[in-house]
Amino acid sequence: MCGMPQQPPVRSTPARPARPDASMSLITNVMDHSLDDGYAEAAARKRSEGTVGLPRTLRAKLGLAAGLVLAACVVTVGAAQARVAAPVVAKEREELVDRIDEETAAADRLEKNVDELREEVGARQREALRDSGGDRSTLLGILSGATPVHGPGVRLVVNDAEDTASDGDGDARSSSGFADTGRVRDRDLQRVVNGLWESGAEAVSINGRRLTALSAIRAAGDAILVDNKPLVPPYTVLAVGDGEELGDRFQDSADGVYLHVLQENYGIRTALSVEDDVRLPAAPSVTVRTAQPITEKGTS
Repeated sequence: MCGMPQQPPVRSTPARPARPDASMSLITNVMDHSLDDGYAEAAARKRSEGTVGLPRTLRAKLGLAAGLVLAACVVTVGAAQARVAAPVVAKEREELVDRIDEETAAADRLEKNVDELREEVGARQREALRDSGGDRSTLLGILSGATPVHGPGVRLVVNDAEDTASDGDGDARSSSGFADTGRVRDRDLQRVVNGLWESGAEAVSINGRRLTALSAIRAAGDAILVDNKPLVPPYTVLAVGDGEELGDRFQDSADGVYLHVLQENYGIRTALSVEDDVRLPAAPSVTVRTAQPITEKGTS
């Protein structure tokens, strides 16, 4: 019969999908053969020779047992020593803390005695001044710093910059005698105090320490010393005087401008406020070694 020619059936099979890791043949080979062939052959050779695993001879077993016993003894002895030493260390620490507390209490008692003796010395000095100077004793006590004072004035707080470790571009500060950081220096406080005196302050204190004609502001490393006593920031400077006028004159003075430059260029923080009543303590000690009073004969 004649008819339409038939098409042969399609026999092709679908292609096998490619492996996802076909492009990573190196990584695939490393994962499939993680152990080098040489290592595998060596392991197989040792297994065939019977040298793999625990020792088989009696001497080797005894050596392994002795090593394990020795390690266990070392660990046990160390633990025992630590347990025995722990109470001793704790006791020594407790004794050290007790000694520190006792010495601190003794130092507090001595400081209290020193304060009482200073009060007594101050009272006798004031009595001697009254006997010798009449009405001038109070004024002399105020001017010399031997008498506590209070009255209107100003409060000036000077503090280090927030980031005292950062170096400024401050070649100008270095060249003009400044430090190259935002830390308050002894010379900064010296200028502040001198500026307040020059502006009309009648009495000045820094962090509760009264300044006199014999006071010294120095540096020891990064610490500032006032009469050899270290101070920590912020530095609070109190000055007795005509509050408004004293504050205005200080800000307009060269030392006030100096302080403003520190604030603007180096981040040193300052705050000046006028107070109705500030209280300054007496100076710890006023010891005169050289000055002598003028006698009546010397004044004639």
